[in-house]
Amino acid sequence: MRATDPELLQTSSVISSARVRPERDLVSTAAPSPRTSPGAAADPFPPARLPEAYRTMLLARATDERCLSLQRQGRIGFYVPLSGQEAAQVGSAAALEPVDWVFPAYRELAVALVRGVPLVAILDQLFANSRDRTKGRQMPNHFGFRDQNFVVASSPIGTQITQAVGAAMAAQRRKDPIVTLAYFGDGATSSNDFHAGMNFAGVYRTPTIFFCQNNGWAISLPRDRQTMSPTLAEKASAYGFRGVVVDGNDLDAVYGAVREARARAIAGDGPTFIEAQVYRFGAHSTSDDPKRYRPEALVEAAKRRDPVRLLRDRLVAAGLLDDARDAQWWEASRAEVAKAVESAEGVAPVDPMSFLDDVFATPTYRLQAERDALEQLVRDGVVKP
Repeated sequence: MRATDPELLQTSSVISSARVRPERDLVSTAAPSPRTSPGAAADPFPPARLPEAYRTMLLARATDERCLSLQRQGRIGFYVPLSGQEAAQVGSAAALEPVDWVFPAYRELAVALVRGVPLVAILDQLFANSRDRTKGRQMPNHFGFRDQNFVVASSPIGTQITQAVGAAMAAQRRKDPIVTLAYFGDGATSSNDFHAGMNFAGVYRTPTIFFCQNNGWAISLPRDRQTMSPTLAEKASAYGFRGVVVDGNDLDAVYGAVREARARAIAGDGPTFIEAQVYRFGAHSTSDDPKRYRPEALVEAAKRRDPVRLLRDRLVAAGLLDDARDAQWWEASRAEVAKAVESAEGVAPVDPMSFLDDVFATPTYRLQAERDALEQLVRDGVVKP
């Protein structure tokens, strides 16, 4: 099927004018399949950027594979995979502008890559080495990069949502022509911060995009135990703004929805809630065993719409890719990951004394006494770097 076929799920549907099939069958089917308006996306992914998007998706998938292995080997302490959600992340991030601000959850590795974050900087954070920009003070996957307007992630569910709305309100007052985009999963729609953020955004018409990657599971809790709303996006109507559902495996649909939401926000038309329906291929994190609550048959069925494979097939059909080049790109991606791992793992660990830095501009007497005591413990071998 070509991108212009009406059967393809490429455009978003506004909840107020079109109903979407309830997602309650996520427990018994491979993936949600929203009924969206036929036709091409209003603003499809730029064709010239498709090979770049595919290579970013390959790099994200290759990083996923390697980091899962690193965690199992005890070389990093924790990892949150994103396989199955690459198109949602690459498509949404590519639709933003460099001046916009991203408020991630903890699964947005591909978003960071699109924003221009070097892969080695992400690996530095996973290894918590002395080059880590968060100075080893965050769990793995909880990275942040000031130069790319990529805010540090937090473990508490949904906190980034209110932060994104607050930053958008500040931009309004400054008359800065930017938007903020908050990433979160379906589970976060049950959090206090989700409802508080949505309400403030609706009342103040903030230039905020709420981007929900609905992967069907809040760790082990299936979608039908999360809420009885036929869709998550229709929750936006309670707060007075637009809710949109897109097929999260469709790069055009995701990109088009975010571009439209951004244009509306910049024009002063307020926030948009985008529900990207995807499927999480792997575990919620390396602390999770999905085989305990999810039949493997569901995953195998969902993989028939693997976003990486879908984009590959599209590039092949367009004459932009063949098997030989695809193999070269996969090899190059895995080599880039291996090089980044080698670099990050070869850097000295964080200085244990650094955790007392950045508390006060001028250290207090008590803080200095704590530093002196810690230095003595290091000298005595009680605490080791």
